[in-house]
Amino acid sequence: MLRRTRPWRVAGALIALGLLATSCSDDSDDSNGDESEEASGGGGGGGGLLAEVRDRGTLRCGVNEAVPGFGLIDDEGNYTGFDVEFCRVIAAGVLGDAEAVEYVSLDTETRFTALQAGDIDVLSRNTTWTSSRDGTENSRFLTTTFYDGQGMMVRSDSDYASIADMDGTTICVLSGTTTELNLATAASAAGIDYEPLTFTGADEIQDAFTAGQCQGWTSDKSQLAGVRSAFPDAEGGPEALTIFEETFSKEPLGPVVLDGDDEWADAVGWAVIAPILAEELGITSDNVEEMTESDNLDVLRFLGQPIPDPDDEDAEPAAFDPGLGLDVDFAVDVITQVGNYGEIYDSTVGPDTALGLERGPNAQWTDGGLLYAPPYR
Repeated sequence: MLRRTRPWRVAGALIALGLLATSCSDDSDDSNGDESEEASGGGGGGGGLLAEVRDRGTLRCGVNEAVPGFGLIDDEGNYTGFDVEFCRVIAAGVLGDAEAVEYVSLDTETRFTALQAGDIDVLSRNTTWTSSRDGTENSRFLTTTFYDGQGMMVRSDSDYASIADMDGTTICVLSGTTTELNLATAASAAGIDYEPLTFTGADEIQDAFTAGQCQGWTSDKSQLAGVRSAFPDAEGGPEALTIFEETFSKEPLGPVVLDGDDEWADAVGWAVIAPILAEELGITSDNVEEMTESDNLDVLRFLGQPIPDPDDEDAEPAAFDPGLGLDVDFAVDVITQVGNYGEIYDSTVGPDTALGLERGPNAQWTDGGLLYAPPYR
């Protein structure tokens, strides 16, 4: 059963800073030492967050709860969406159980504070990788899971066809996000003046937008598509809204962990890479068991299966262990329980969902996209 918590509340700044200092001081130089490189690959190292999560038995994952397709609580109280699925990917990789997740709902202003305070183990909440966040938020961005870009949404019956048409308008935007700066840059380039109306949650923006307090709503295009797909019929439904074709930013989105714990970052990072590499290798949730008997050495190595030593015919076949602190067959758990990247994408935001998003830049590099998993060897 999916686990959930009440939305996280901001702690006092001094407490957060104190907890951050404690979490950083817990990392020792031997966190990637030999003791984490057991033959099983499942050693936990020197008592860092990887060991803590395993001792606890659950992963605390910071998510959104109000963006259809990416992070949303459904009518039955379950968390669903693309980012939520990557929480499950990490739990499957680290704990062997995709359901062992405690979801923590965070808004834009509390997401990094929660990470810094140690209230979550990983942030998987439509968060853009930027230099300032890398440098000032004590955060380490891992593999990008979704390549996005900022856009603008307006009423379909308006006279606006591009941001250049929106001089003198009020535009709704989430506070504490990269979208504020991107909007200012795009407006300057288009030569328009506008009035920003900021909120901390998408539901607040929707209320303001529906009430006519702002003429435009700017955010990542994927988020706008999610909002549009669920726009109330009483307000005209999805057809009442139009998203401009123009894209005026780069928004690489993906999981984030706290700086200073390389062992945890490696474990989470490669769990996230697993579904991307699985798709490239043709491994799915339906054929993963069959693929454990493949003749392809890359596949066998990735799935943690015994491989004969070509330099020693008498040696007992052994599974490849890259020393990540994960079980050597962690990818089998990830793919069996959650699926490969294509399966995750298609079931949450793909062409046959309400969002209807084509793969575009989120296609594999072999298909002209930007997804490119590093070699597993």
